[in-house]
Amino acid sequence: MMDGIKNSNRLAALPVLIVDDEPQILKSFSVILRSSGVKDVICLEDSREVMSLLERQEVALIVMDLSMPHISGAKLLPDISQGYPHIPVIIMTAMNEIETAVASMQAGAFDYLVKPVELARFESSIKRALEVRSLRSEVSSLKRHLLHGALEHEDAFASIVTAGKSMRAICQYVEVIAGTQQPVLITGETGVGKELIARAVHAVSGRPGEFVAVNVAGLDDAMFSDTLFGHKKGAFTGAQETRDGLISQATGGTLFLDEIGDTSEVSQVKLLRLLQEQKYYPLGSDVPRASDVRIVVATNHDLSALIDKEAFRKDLYYRLRAHQIHIPSLRERLEDIPVLTGHFIRQASDTLGKKPPTAPQELYTLLAAYPFPGNVRELESMIFDAVARHQSGVLSMESFRAIIGSRAGFHGQAASGRAVNSSDPSKALPTLREAEAELISKALTTAGGNQGIAATLLGITRQALNKRLTRRKEKDADK
Repeated sequence: MMDGIKNSNRLAALPVLIVDDEPQILKSFSVILRSSGVKDVICLEDSREVMSLLERQEVALIVMDLSMPHISGAKLLPDISQGYPHIPVIIMTAMNEIETAVASMQAGAFDYLVKPVELARFESSIKRALEVRSLRSEVSSLKRHLLHGALEHEDAFASIVTAGKSMRAICQYVEVIAGTQQPVLITGETGVGKELIARAVHAVSGRPGEFVAVNVAGLDDAMFSDTLFGHKKGAFTGAQETRDGLISQATGGTLFLDEIGDTSEVSQVKLLRLLQEQKYYPLGSDVPRASDVRIVVATNHDLSALIDKEAFRKDLYYRLRAHQIHIPSLRERLEDIPVLTGHFIRQASDTLGKKPPTAPQELYTLLAAYPFPGNVRELESMIFDAVARHQSGVLSMESFRAIIGSRAGFHGQAASGRAVNSSDPSKALPTLREAEAELISKALTTAGGNQGIAATLLGITRQALNKRLTRRKEKDADK
């Protein structure tokens, strides 16, 4: 038996086992399962083969008749529950007796269905059982990661450069949830690397299809439908040929919808229906197509705030956030700045055909004082620009000083004390001398005592800062 993350990653591809001594029932339920999106179905007429099959073949769940020759389902159920407690077992029987149902549930059955089983009831039971199995697999994986903290798919995260615990924890969570069929919602500011995480989800999932990405922010309702669902020839003016949409292109893989918070309500309804029914209609067609894609979405908006403004559907939000990943901003993970800087210097040097320059130590202090509204993407642009200007030796700080300058703003925390309380009319404003002293002190603290960086943060030259410090020392000495 496989455990932990391997179970999770393979769950979507595991077969469903149907055990019944009536061939017609095996055939009909096999067709129903495949039409519902279950790719692999194993049918057994002889109940004596069940336990030996489970020893050599892992299954997602078992649908089993209660009354069968040789070994009854009632006798098999306790053995399965004891030996394979992680596998949900759905019991089917013609006996509509409360005592039998209760006994089956007590023996470990996940559900109890009375023949003839209604199609909707059967599909609902299968869906819930697969969801429970997925959750059990996730819990097992989470326990394993908490105990060992290791990544089993390091290659899948090669593009995510980090030295911090927060991003490492996100990678571990990706390994836990990657193998499920549930949607993934990725949130975070612009430039934090949401698409990199989405690609990692796809890579770890093991899904054989493609990773297909589209930014849906600029798509109106018609373009949204055409892009995702495709169209038939003649569906609208100009539709001279049939065209498959991105869902078809991503079959068996992952469809990444970026900027989902910018979609209209009509487009949101269409996406919600796709997630609920796993079916869609190409434009101009009245024949539905089955969807076999994993939906991953991303946004830099606060969807909860959009829901309060009635700009985003609450039901779609809860459907999308089956798994949610929030990527912290770069200013929240300053420990990543040195490794990202080194990575981008090497990358830029390779691209430009230059020898990688050495970064001065004070560069990291300067970068750590900047709030990076553009996050990792902005840092990458800064590094590429600096390396492009670079001639030889140590990487110049001039381009960084020119970009950052006084905009560093001490991470948005200007001088504390009375200066920040200036909006309160009951409190006196600080004098210019007091404000200057407080700002200089704050800048030096932020810069780790480096006067050059402190001067950059204050928007003055180092000589000007040095004069102010000298003047302050002289006044202190005169007191």
